[in-house]
Amino acid sequence: MRLLVVEDESRLASALQRGLQAEGFAVDVAATGPAGLDAARHGGYDAMVLDVMLPGLSGYELVRRLRAEEHWLPVLMLSAKDGEYDQADGLDCGADDYLTKPFSYVVLLARLRALLRRGAPQRPAVLAVGDLTLDPARRRVTRADAEVALTVREFALLDYLMRRPGQVVSKTELLDHVWDASVETAPNAVEVYVGYLRRKIGRERLETVRGAGYRLAT
Repeated sequence: MRLLVVEDESRLASALQRGLQAEGFAVDVAATGPAGLDAARHGGYDAMVLDVMLPGLSGYELVRRLRAEEHWLPVLMLSAKDGEYDQADGLDCGADDYLTKPFSYVVLLARLRALLRRGAPQRPAVLAVGDLTLDPARRRVTRADAEVALTVREFALLDYLMRRPGQVVSKTELLDHVWDASVETAPNAVEVYVGYLRRKIGRERLETVRGAGYRLAT
């Protein structure tokens, strides 16, 4: 497996490279946004670990450009920004997962392996389930061609569900991927935001599967 680490802090980049190589990965490092974008486009990597604050081009913009080109390399984003809106911004621009600094190397490795297991299936630039559409790049949602106004958190939740139409997604999975894993979140947060989302997209579209989680109806 080939990994790309895009990180401008040389000590952290070297530590990640050594640690991941010890786990059996082939690892290349880029220290700037433009260098990382070029490597991601042409390097044939299986996944990328990407810092947000980079010289020349931010991690957010790097991911946006890749996704606009329909390049679906799995991306684990790293950031010292630990606010929930920062994490939502990272996911909204196209990252697959988000980890705040300082982070546990064990957790980073586990999340990276999870990304690699899922792989990089071809994904449309605009997601569509029935008459519901979501455009990650423009952060726009429509229902039967009428625009739906969503908060950052609601958008991130819907984005995650629309990438898994018809699948049952557990509360734990939603907390791990839509909320900041490093911040303690009330267990009923998912229920609250599912309720908000149902009122905006239609209750019948978002099903509760008792004891298992939620499913976006197709």
